[in-house]
Amino acid sequence: TSSMNCTALHFAVGGNHLSAVDFLLNHKARVDIADKHGLTVIHLAAWTGSFEIMLMLVRAGADQRAKNQDGMNALHFAAQSNNVHIVEYLIQDLHLKDLNQPDERGRKPFLLAAERGHVEMIEKLIFLNLHTLEKDKEGNTALHLAAMHGHSPAVQVLLTQWQEVNGTNENGETPFFLAVEGGHEECSKVLLAAGSDINIPNKLNVSVLQTATRNGHTSLVNFLLSENIDLHQRMEPKESPLHLAVINNHVTVVNSLLSAQHDIDILNQRQQTPLHVAADLGNVELVETLLKAGCDLKVVDKQGKTALAVASRSNHSLVVDMLIKAERYYAWREEHPESIREPRAGFTLTFKQDHSLETRHIRTLLWNLAYRQLKTNEWQRLAHFWNFTDDQIRAIEEQWSGNESFREHGHRALLIWLHGVLMTQLDPAKHLYEELVRAGFPELAEKIRQFKSKTDSSSKKCTVS
Repeated sequence: TSSMNCTALHFAVGGNHLSAVDFLLNHKARVDIADKHGLTVIHLAAWTGSFEIMLMLVRAGADQRAKNQDGMNALHFAAQSNNVHIVEYLIQDLHLKDLNQPDERGRKPFLLAAERGHVEMIEKLIFLNLHTLEKDKEGNTALHLAAMHGHSPAVQVLLTQWQEVNGTNENGETPFFLAVEGGHEECSKVLLAAGSDINIPNKLNVSVLQTATRNGHTSLVNFLLSENIDLHQRMEPKESPLHLAVINNHVTVVNSLLSAQHDIDILNQRQQTPLHVAADLGNVELVETLLKAGCDLKVVDKQGKTALAVASRSNHSLVVDMLIKAERYYAWREEHPESIREPRAGFTLTFKQDHSLETRHIRTLLWNLAYRQLKTNEWQRLAHFWNFTDDQIRAIEEQWSGNESFREHGHRALLIWLHGVLMTQLDPAKHLYEELVRAGFPELAEKIRQFKSKTDSSSKKCTVS
C-alpha cells in the first residue's frame, strides 16, 4: 500500500481497469482496506459508475455499508455521480434501503444529487421513494442546494415535490435568495414563477437586491427591479442598494437603480449620501453619474461635511473640481430657470476634465495665465470675482504640494470657470479678456489678447486652404 493507504486494488478500481481488478481479486486482494480518507474500493466503484466492477467487488465480499470519514457510503457516491444503474442495483437488487442515511454534513443521497443538479438521479430517487424534504446541518434542503448552484432543470423537478418554497436555512436564506446570491438568473426566474417571495431578507437583514447589487449582477438587478421589488426596505446594515453599488464600483447597477427611481440622496448610518461615498473613494465615473442625475450637493454627513469637503480631505482633486463645477452649474440653473436660458446648443453636460479639441486653444491660454502670469493669491481674487464660494476656494487649496501650489490651484480654478462659461459663451477668450479688465488685471488682459492674436494667426497659417 502507498502512503495514502491506497492499495493496488484502489488504483485498479479508480482507474476502471476491469482486467486488473479481476486479476487482483483472483489473487485474494483485500477488499475492505480504507485509504486515509476512509475510502474503500466499493466507494470508488460507486463513484466511477463501473457496474461490472461493483458486481465483482460485491461477489468478493466487499462491505456494502462501509462509510468514509465524511460518513458517505456507496449510495451517496453513486447519487453524487449520477450513476443510476448502481443506485438501482444497491436498492432494488441488494435491498440496501438502509444506506439512505445522512452523512456527516446531514445530507442524504437525495441532497447530494440535488447539489450536483443530476436530474436523472433526482427522478430515480423520487421513483424509489428516497427523496426527502429534510434539511442538512446548515438548514439547507435539496431545493436550497440546487438553487444555490444554479441548477435550473433540477430546481424544476424538485419543485414538483415542494409545498414550501420560502423555507429558510440557518442563515435565514430562502432558495430564491441563494439563487440570486449565486448570480443564477434563470434559476431565480423559475423560483419566482413558483411563488418565491422576493422581499424576504436573510438573518442579517440583507435583501436580495442588496446581494445582487453588491455582486454587480446588472441583469439580475434589472430583473428584480422589473418585479417591483421593495427598493427602500429598511435594512440592517444601513447601506442602501445604491450605496452598495457605489462602494463596489458597479456603474451599470447604479444606472439601473437610478432609472428605477431609487432615492439618489438616501443616507447610510454615517448620514452619507451615495455622492459622499463616491467622493470619498475618488471615483470619477460614479461621481459623474450621480452629478448628472442631479443629486443634492448640499447634504452634510455626521461630521457636518459636504461631499466637496470629503473629497478635498481625501485629496481627490479631480473629484473636487467636478463637484465645484456641478455646484456652479446648478446655481446657474437656479438663477436662470429653463424659460430664460438653456445651455447653448452643442453643450453636452459633463463634469469631467475637458480634453476636447474645440477648447484646446482657450485651455492653452488659461494654462499660460495660471503658470506664467498670475502671482500668488491673484487667482483667489479672480475666483471671488467669479463668485467662487470660500468653501470652493478652500477645497482647491486643500491639495497642497509646496510653494508653487498656487499655479496649479489657479489653473484648476480657471478650468472650472471655463466649464461654466462654455454653457453660455461662444467665444470664451473674448469673454476672458473682458473679465480680466473688469477684475482689475488690464496688463494680463493685454497679454491674453496678444497671445490670442498670435495663436490665431499661426493656426490660420497652418490650415490648408
